[in-house]
Amino acid sequence: MLSPWLELDGVAEQLDRYSELAELDLTRLGTTATADEIVDTAITQPLIVAAGLVAAGQLGIENLPAHSIVSAGHSIGEVTAAAVAGVFDAEQAITFASRRGREMAAACGLAPTTMAAALGGSETDVLAAIIAAGATPANRNGAGQIVAAGSVESITKLVENPPPGVRFRTLKVAGAFHTEYMAPAEQNLRSVAAELTVTDPRQILLSNADGTTVGAGRTMLDRLVAQVTRPVRWDLCQRTMQAVGVDAVVELTPAKTLTGIAKRELPGVRLVPIKTPDDLAAAREVLAEADRPQPVPEEVLAPVQGIFTRARNLTEGDVVWAGSRVGTVRTNHDEVAVVAPASGALREWLRNDGDVLGAAGLPVARMA
Repeated sequence: MLSPWLELDGVAEQLDRYSELAELDLTRLGTTATADEIVDTAITQPLIVAAGLVAAGQLGIENLPAHSIVSAGHSIGEVTAAAVAGVFDAEQAITFASRRGREMAAACGLAPTTMAAALGGSETDVLAAIIAAGATPANRNGAGQIVAAGSVESITKLVENPPPGVRFRTLKVAGAFHTEYMAPAEQNLRSVAAELTVTDPRQILLSNADGTTVGAGRTMLDRLVAQVTRPVRWDLCQRTMQAVGVDAVVELTPAKTLTGIAKRELPGVRLVPIKTPDDLAAAREVLAEADRPQPVPEEVLAPVQGIFTRARNLTEGDVVWAGSRVGTVRTNHDEVAVVAPASGALREWLRNDGDVLGAAGLPVARMA
């Protein structure tokens, strides 16, 4: 993972500093360690964040136009995304990721838990089966990818008795991440978060909680702490990317998983996974186009059909960031945010609380 990056000037020293903060030899772990060694979540988490930050440091993202860049990360990747967006610096990101990994590893040892990925079937049927088994839909990744987490008993029940047309495959993980089983980790991470210095994001930063933009650094840090016990809604993050007109995705090292999902969820979007320094030129080329003028949609459209509710405390004339929650649509089995397609002022409401939207794509408000 890290071997080719060590050939770049300054990276060896960067990783030495990260290793000191993580209390791990990240350079060795990212070059010569065995797969069995790095599968330990206490090692995996700081290692992934370190790799992502090394790649990000070669791109000059901090110099790009703020409202032209969207940062988002999946699970531990959200720590990297927060650092890229300027919520905290790289060293604090490594410190937080290292402690997060250790606390989650410790929580995994308190009860026998695991995770399983659903293969096939409709989203409705899969979600119903997971809930009926007493498990949690811990990752909803889009493209039909849903991961269940819970006690070994509940996951075994899913694997052995799936609904028609669905198969569950048990994953090689330490425990039930993003569920109530991680509550001890969440509690202990609060003390770590209290010691971090944060600032508001300098660019659009999406949250795994609901896929919407977070404008306050302290709010983002609170969500990073709570994230360990709550489902990752990567499907909603991608829905917001689509709503705000993202036309290219650059995935930081270690890459390919998220661009693989985006290939199915974001058709027509240019995808650049950065696996080695050889991919940096293509990434820089994409990012150099970030300041191109974009058409600004005036209408805010609902992504799904259901019952609409306006965002609390949002009134006509208020200014919002692209990707911010404007309202919510309640469906039979979910609650989906309606987001602003661009940064600007809310000019006019077109729907009231309780209005039934009979189809996706209906306008609920106008922007200026």
